Amino acid sequence: MQLANKVALITGAGSGIAKAAAILFAKEGAKVAALGRTKDELEAAVAEINQANGEAIAVIADISKVEDMQQATQEVINKWGRLDIVFANAGINGVWAPIDELEPEEWDKTIEVNLKGTFLTVKYTVPYLKKQGGSIIITSSINGTRTFSKSGATAYGCSKAAQVAFAKMTALELAKHKIRVNVICPGAIDTNISENTQERNLEKAQEPVVFPEGKIPLTDGEPGSSEQVAQLVLFLASDASNLITGTEVWIDGGESLLKG
Repeated sequence: MQLANKVALITGAGSGIAKAAAILFAKEGAKVAALGRTKDELEAAVAEINQANGEAIAVIADISKVEDMQQATQEVINKWGRLDIVFANAGINGVWAPIDELEPEEWDKTIEVNLKGTFLTVKYTVPYLKKQGGSIIITSSINGTRTFSKSGATAYGCSKAAQVAFAKMTALELAKHKIRVNVICPGAIDTNISENTQERNLEKAQEPVVFPEGKIPLTDGEPGSSEQVAQLVLFLASDASNLITGTEVWIDGGESLLKG
């Protein structure tokens, strides 16, 4: 087992990529703290892991709130006494709208969850990772890092670009503590995050570009799966990647090479 005796905290673990990673981590021997805001989803994910002879707990918290993340981290330490892996995956698409129609509070909400939430997740877990070293993986996106064609997604793209800069800064800072920090940048993945996107008057912002059929070259247009992304996260969490830090990895079937 690649993660035997490790303890992992995974944010946004009730669905999508993080849920797939939680299940895979548990299969590989990790004890998993599944963190999120939706109790029913988290408990279902935890039940699936425990029924398969894994070990997991549900942690209810909002990553953008200081008190929540302090308490969540302490809950993990109280349960298992250590922390080795942090997968900072939780985030939102937020509101996509022309820049002059995007409201300041809409901008603030996206930055607060995606960027401040990543900061708080790392800030409050790092003291425990420092005890023995570990791995931090952050979910960014192809948007804002290699593609800029999602007109109206300015707040989202900026938050995702900032996550990459955050990872590089902290990777150097934390290297002396044997903590690695890396970023995954997914393209089109079959999750439910798009259901939470609020789009408004995008036709005003979009450039009249038509992409070819099969805009994901490696899959003839089919989106990737959460399980495929989870395999990458497992690699970055495991000792198999023990010389990799401060690195972003695009996992998109070549989509961003075509659309960038």
